[in-house]
Amino acid sequence: MAVLVGKQAPDFNAAAVINGEEIVENFSLSQFRGKYVVLFFYPKDFTFVCPTELHAFQAKLDEFKSRNVEVIAVSTDTEQSHWGWLQLSKDNGGIQGITYPIVADTNKTISHNYDVLAGQWGYNENDELVAEGELVAYRGLFLIDTEGVVRHQLVNDLPLGRNVDEALRMIDALQFFEEKGEVCPANWNKGSEGLTATHDGIADYLSKN
Repeated sequence: MAVLVGKQAPDFNAAAVINGEEIVENFSLSQFRGKYVVLFFYPKDFTFVCPTELHAFQAKLDEFKSRNVEVIAVSTDTEQSHWGWLQLSKDNGGIQGITYPIVADTNKTISHNYDVLAGQWGYNENDELVAEGELVAYRGLFLIDTEGVVRHQLVNDLPLGRNVDEALRMIDALQFFEEKGEVCPANWNKGSEGLTATHDGIADYLSKN
């Protein structure tokens, strides 16, 4: 598994559905330079855990926006599949009401470049392309800063849904560090004290906690 933290997030150019209805070509990550981005991958449209995650991000979308954060989802389905799922109501297992972009990683290059593509592939002795397991994305999440650098990543196996509040907490921690210059200790939450990255600073913090 590649660790992308501290590196430039791989850019991409792909089709996407935006505003819950419009299919656009040439959707790129780089167009959001100057904003923070939460880029998250999910395995498949029309499944079970995935809609719970997509709706959970939508429910907190205003909180992300208030922090200058763009939320972008990616799966290996086509843009037509995304669009069809967006027309299906929540009561019927759909994702109607999702307004943030959903990118179509149809050729699987985005998932590969972020090293979240499940399954194995290669060539056999007859030079034929073969694959073992479904080539779908794990539940990867990447927090990208305003300069396009990955500052946090999390990858869950397919059955394990993510905690959207934790994504918000990590954004708050990053922005706190950028603003105050103080680091965030274990279980830090917005409004908590930070600490200075010195022996005295750590000792002072531990004495209070």
